[in-house]
Amino acid sequence: MSQRSVTVYIGTSLDGYIATKDDSLEWLLNTPGDGDNGFGEFYNTVDTVIMGRRTYDWILEHDGVSPYPDKEVYVYTRGEHENHDNITFTSEDISALIHRLKEKNGGRIWIVGGAEVIKICRENKLIDEYILSISPVILGEGISLFAEGVKEELKLFTIKNYGEFAELHYIKKN
Repeated sequence: MSQRSVTVYIGTSLDGYIATKDDSLEWLLNTPGDGDNGFGEFYNTVDTVIMGRRTYDWILEHDGVSPYPDKEVYVYTRGEHENHDNITFTSEDISALIHRLKEKNGGRIWIVGGAEVIKICRENKLIDEYILSISPVILGEGISLFAEGVKEELKLFTIKNYGEFAELHYIKKN
């Protein structure tokens, strides 16, 4: 199998926010899409998920269940938490974790969020591709997908639309 890719697959507002200041995603959930907006197809290519603690807590609060039970999940946290089922809580250096994961055979490594985890991955040049589902909503403020100070040049791979969403798939330039 070819080397595993590290992928940010995320919904964003037209002006680049992934949530409001109070972590609301109502604007995203209210955007008319088409079926699952390509999520199922993407999800089937993933076997490892990395996310921050706030993202994990949001999923638990809104879905009521542990996220992605059929995947290996790493949750970044500063506190001590007991691992359970498929969930590993960690504060390990993210570069070390990703390099170790990429040494193993498997599918995509999905960076779910949040903004802090994505920023650290970007600073360390760990992300191979971005798949952004852009909602036609301008929030004006909120939690930005892309933190200041990290420049990247990407290559457009594909464009799709799902209802009101535009999906842009970018890959790392060689």
